[in-house]
Amino acid sequence: MSTLTEPEVRPRDSDTDDGPDMFHYVKKEKIAESAVMGTFVRALCGETFPVTKAAKPGSPVCPRCKEIYESMSA
Repeated sequence: MSTLTEPEVRPRDSDTDDGPDMFHYVKKEKIAESAVMGTFVRALCGETFPVTKAAKPGSPVCPRCKEIYESMSA
């Protein structure tokens, strides 16, 4: 049984960081729970955060999450 993942965002404070949001890969089944309940999710890279927005095509992805995800599907 494989675990599906979807990229998800860790929001940044626009007053302190002018860079784009960095999206992370998290377990798909945890995204809705976090968005509704405000619980924290753990990304493949180990970072934890509450889900606040969905990734859009072309959004920047955490390089560490991407590396881990690609090694899982190989």
